[in-house]
Amino acid sequence: MLREELPRVREAALAWRNGLATLLAALLGFGLIKGRSDIGQLERGWAVAVGWLLLLSLLMGAAGALALLHAAHGRPRVILLEEVLPGPLADHDEARRAAGQLRRGIVMTLACTSLLVGAVAATWYGPEKSGAKLRFSIPGAVVCGTVEEVEAGVARVKTDGGVVSVSLSTLRSISAVDSCPKV
Repeated sequence: MLREELPRVREAALAWRNGLATLLAALLGFGLIKGRSDIGQLERGWAVAVGWLLLLSLLMGAAGALALLHAAHGRPRVILLEEVLPGPLADHDEARRAAGQLRRGIVMTLACTSLLVGAVAATWYGPEKSGAKLRFSIPGAVVCGTVEEVEAGVARVKTDGGVVSVSLSTLRSISAVDSCPKV
C-alpha cells in the first residue's frame, strides 16, 4: 500500500491541476470575465478595489499553480545524505507532502477563481464614474446634472429625478459643479 501511495497522490494532483485549469479556461473562454473593458469608467474607489482583487487573484493563482505542480512532480531539490530515509518511508513522507501541496493548490486556485469572479462582478455592478455636472439656472428653477444631448436649442439634462429638458434661450446662468445638491 505504501508503494502505491505516492503515485496515487501524484495522479490525483495531475487530475486536479488539469481540472482546475479547465475551469479557469472555461471561465475565460465563455466570456464570464468580461465586465467593463476599462476600469477607468468606474468610480475611483471601485476601480482601486477591482485592481486589488485582480492582483490578489493573480497571486493566489500563481501560488496555487506552484503548489499543484509541486504536488504533481515533487520539490525541485537535492536531498542531503543525512535526510535519506528507507524507500517506503521516503515515499510515504513525499506522499504526505504532496497531498498537503495538493490541498493548498486546490484551495488557492478556487480562491483565485472567486477573486476573479468578484473583480468581474465589481466591474459589472460598480458605479460608473460620474461625468461633469452642470448647474443650469432658468426662470423659476435650478436644474443640475449631466448633459445627455443638445438639439435645436434644448439641452437634455440627466438629473437624480430623471431627464429634464432645458431651453437654452431661457438660460440665466450655467456653472460647472463637483456634485449636485440632493433634492
